Amino acid sequence: MLVIYDDACAFCSRSIRYAARHDAARRLRFAGRDSAAARAAVPERPGRSTILVVTDGGVLTESDAVFAICAALDGPARHLARLRVVPRPVRDGAYRIVARVRHRLARRLRACPLDDAVRERLEP
Repeated sequence: MLVIYDDACAFCSRSIRYAARHDAARRLRFAGRDSAAARAAVPERPGRSTILVVTDGGVLTESDAVFAICAALDGPARHLARLRVVPRPVRDGAYRIVARVRHRLARRLRACPLDDAVRERLEP
């Protein structure tokens, strides 16, 4: 799975670092939203989602993308994928709220440099 994320956002960068560290099977690859790999994988961006997951079956957005990432992880975060049973309008609404305030949530964080776990799986 290719995870396309906002690489200028500290909240998003920290989330991607967490995902890379907890993906022992190395199922996830990463690309910044303005990278060549992201443009090649998804030439037209669906909606306003800040994170996209490209799978063999298509492009996942909003809460579906988050739950696909959680399902690929090891450890406790994997269990968050069970929240997929919540109706999509509710979970996408929650996703949009977090997406709207993500810069405020990470105000004290700097966009941190990527660690080796992410860098080696980063698409150009």
